[in-house]
Amino acid sequence: MSAGTYNLVIDQGSDFALDLIIKQAGTALNLANYSGRAQLRTSVDASSVSASFTVTITNASEGALKLQLPAATSSSISAGQYVYDLEIFTSSDSIVKRIIQGEVTLTPEVTR
Repeated sequence: MSAGTYNLVIDQGSDFALDLIIKQAGTALNLANYSGRAQLRTSVDASSVSASFTVTITNASEGALKLQLPAATSSSISAGQYVYDLEIFTSSDSIVKRIIQGEVTLTPEVTR
């Protein structure tokens, strides 16, 4: 399974959430033994993380998870272009799968 590309637009100063259903060969992937992680960076080569998303498994047997970035975090990041990816992994990283990746446009907040 290769990672899909999905570009995001996030409004600076707003809560962001994306619900996903992970399927493999058309069947929901059971996420019971998995956790998730996702990061936002200025470029693929950037050594520092601009922000980390919260990844929550919402229904393991149905392959459902939620990717979130709270308003407090999005407001503390400069508006502009970023990249991200989302991985699921088992304990000790014995299995790691990149699920989605793409560009993020963080639109500037006017009301503060």
